[in-house]
Amino acid sequence: MKKLTLLLTVLLAGMMAFGQDMKTYQYAERDTLQLYLDFYTPEKVHDSTICVVYVFGGGFIGGHRDGDFEKGYFKQLVDEGFQVAAIDYRLGLKGAKNLGVFNTEPLKIAIDMATEDAISAIAYLLEHAAELKVNKDWIIMVGSSAGAITSLQTDYTLCNGYLNANILPEDFRLAGVVSYAGAIFSNEGKVQYRNHAPAPTMMYHGMADRLVPYKQISFMKMGFYGTDALVKRFEKFDYPYFARRFEGYGHSVAMGGPLTVDDLLWFCRHYVYGKERLQVDGTYKNLDPTTMPPFDIYTPGDLYK
Repeated sequence: MKKLTLLLTVLLAGMMAFGQDMKTYQYAERDTLQLYLDFYTPEKVHDSTICVVYVFGGGFIGGHRDGDFEKGYFKQLVDEGFQVAAIDYRLGLKGAKNLGVFNTEPLKIAIDMATEDAISAIAYLLEHAAELKVNKDWIIMVGSSAGAITSLQTDYTLCNGYLNANILPEDFRLAGVVSYAGAIFSNEGKVQYRNHAPAPTMMYHGMADRLVPYKQISFMKMGFYGTDALVKRFEKFDYPYFARRFEGYGHSVAMGGPLTVDDLLWFCRHYVYGKERLQVDGTYKNLDPTTMPPFDIYTPGDLYK
């Protein structure tokens, strides 16, 4: 994997004209808030074309489905033949303060809101599958930071029948989940997939991440379980996963999507299409700390003042 400083190049690429076909659709309305998705289509669509539902990051207080960074990443994905549905979701932590072990309710509410919206976006894609040429068997979720939390939480919700999971067909399964610095929130103890196994999951995380826990934060039955904790659960129950850990790095790994497209293609070939039950785990060590951006040291206190 190239150094994260190459993201500057990706950001510049995102500012260039996006040549692929894109249309915007309203997929839901919450009170007076209208939620949209941008649907990007490659030149050729086949029965086996994978649709990426992308969830942007921003700490549940900001971010956009169509930022320059996101557009650069989408161009890479579409050039590789993916469809991309970049979705809005409600930002439930705007104005939140003093988040912590003894004040988790705002976080839980924000994650639930985003997850409900993501499920509604998937429902829209399924309802309009013929029009959009989306194959329901090849839908994967990809997210960064808060978007990674939402992506992991959506699969967890579908596997357990929580929230509005019942608006999707009973036999619907995500074909894959990709998380860049994500975690799962549980108020029932350790993460458990009760009704069916999780989708094959690819996880990237900085081992020094102070915003989204790389390991876990737990108190009584409440917990926030990051990549390290999830890998342990996947190992225990023999679920397929692909993990990349970055020693010394913090939350900047959340921006790694554009630098790992080759990994994504490999993941889709083996886990999604091939349905191989692989468990791949690797740690990047001796990385140059001078390449870390300033926000690598951010904590929740920096965002939720």
